[in-house]
Amino acid sequence: MGFEQNFSLKGKVAWVTGASYGIGFAIATAYAQSGATIVFNDINAELVEKGVKAYAEEGIKAHGYVCDVTDEAAVGELVKKIEKEVGVVDILVNNAGIIRRIPMTEMTAAEFRKVVDVDLNAPFIVSKAVIPSMIKKGHGKIINICSMMSELGRETVSAYAAAKGGLKMLTRNICSEYGKYNIQCNGIGPGYIATPQTAPLRERQPDGSRHPFDSFIIAKTPAERWGETKDLMGPAVFLASDASNFVNGHILYVDGGILAYIGKQP
Repeated sequence: MGFEQNFSLKGKVAWVTGASYGIGFAIATAYAQSGATIVFNDINAELVEKGVKAYAEEGIKAHGYVCDVTDEAAVGELVKKIEKEVGVVDILVNNAGIIRRIPMTEMTAAEFRKVVDVDLNAPFIVSKAVIPSMIKKGHGKIINICSMMSELGRETVSAYAAAKGGLKMLTRNICSEYGKYNIQCNGIGPGYIATPQTAPLRERQPDGSRHPFDSFIIAKTPAERWGETKDLMGPAVFLASDASNFVNGHILYVDGGILAYIGKQP
């Protein structure tokens, strides 16, 4: 067997939460191209149908399910269904997440809790639902989509930063608690990624200049560009594959160097 086979996901079942589009879709697509069978869920039937169609257009047969990952009972039932219809989950990517950009003093406790519920409680719920079968099978990979906000703060994202910082530590604790069962839990911390949601921040101004936030990101990034979803595909495959079997409790930041850089002098 050649060394490159360490990166193969052939025969593996990979579940990516919230993967109808965006970062989750890119990661699941990379897994499928590496040989994995793809399972994904989303919050409603419309998004799941949209996702199944998008995967089909890429030549991928994905198993889509409707599930709210903050609902512990629903997640438990879905895990049973996936194991019956597809197989035991070998790779879990906790990708589903939300952000609310509201100044802290204007944010209600309910709004704060909602972000934490989706971005931190849900990865806890889904991870603990798949870990028992991973233990029985003798291996497992859990990948949490963290953020640069696991390390940095920024105005208007208090709930998101708190949740992602907690997710970083949940990642390390899953490693600490279940590493002895050959389960590796790592995180990916994306930088600023060019997606439809961030498109308005990258539009040229009427005079042809960059959007102020676009200029800010370019100035803060040594790569001098926004990331693309494809930039996350290789790191995600690595962390899901046998090539990373001795990598555990690590957060891999895919940020073009932002966290290493103080920024350009004005």
